[in-house]
Amino acid sequence: MITKATFGIWRGDARGGKFENYETRVSEGMVVLDAVHQIQAEQANDLAVRWNCKAGKCGSCSAEVNGNPKLMCMTRLSDLPLGKTTTIEPMRAFPLIRDLVTDVSWNFRVKKQIKKFKPRPPDAPDGTWRIAQEDVDRVQEFRKCIECFLCQDVCHVLREHHLHNEFIGPRYFVYAASLEMHPLDTENRLAELKKTQGIGLCNITKCCTKVCPENITITDNAIIPLKERVVDEFYDPIKKLFRMLKP
Repeated sequence: MITKATFGIWRGDARGGKFENYETRVSEGMVVLDAVHQIQAEQANDLAVRWNCKAGKCGSCSAEVNGNPKLMCMTRLSDLPLGKTTTIEPMRAFPLIRDLVTDVSWNFRVKKQIKKFKPRPPDAPDGTWRIAQEDVDRVQEFRKCIECFLCQDVCHVLREHHLHNEFIGPRYFVYAASLEMHPLDTENRLAELKKTQGIGLCNITKCCTKVCPENITITDNAIIPLKERVVDEFYDPIKKLFRMLKP
């Protein structure tokens, strides 16, 4: 069944802008990105929107639908109250380029600050490693991240307080966890997590976990274990005493 719905799409750039309403046809099976493409083709040829795979695997089409960070290609119109105007706007945690497109390059600069994987020497006669399956399973979850940056967008430390210079955000705590918990890794990233990457600023509201399209348990499986490691390293009273006595 084909009907019509109204979409309020943010139009503008870093200097300012506003929502503009577009009425377009919608039908069964459509997602938000379909509606945006239809509006772009028929009513707003200059509408800027970033997308790539349309399969929920590239993370390119992140936006805020009715104020909630979502992948437009994975948000079905049938799940939205189309009796009201559906708002679509760019992510708020990053600088706006134009319309629905934001500059997410800060995220890639942050990634370069994290110490790289440093494996221990091989432990088998054939020059390979032996790893327990449970250790593999623990870090495998973190590899599912598609870098859509929805978790970064919803995090209040970045979204509302704009502490980009002090806080790397949940996506990169997941990345750090994938390295720190790897059974072969020998690098120590705890000092950076505490001093320059701001893990102490996270108050574990779990909003990042709620918006993750890959269902990564960001807070419980990545951030909290990293917090515990930082506490053990820098706030354990016995370790603190040894540091004080160490010449």
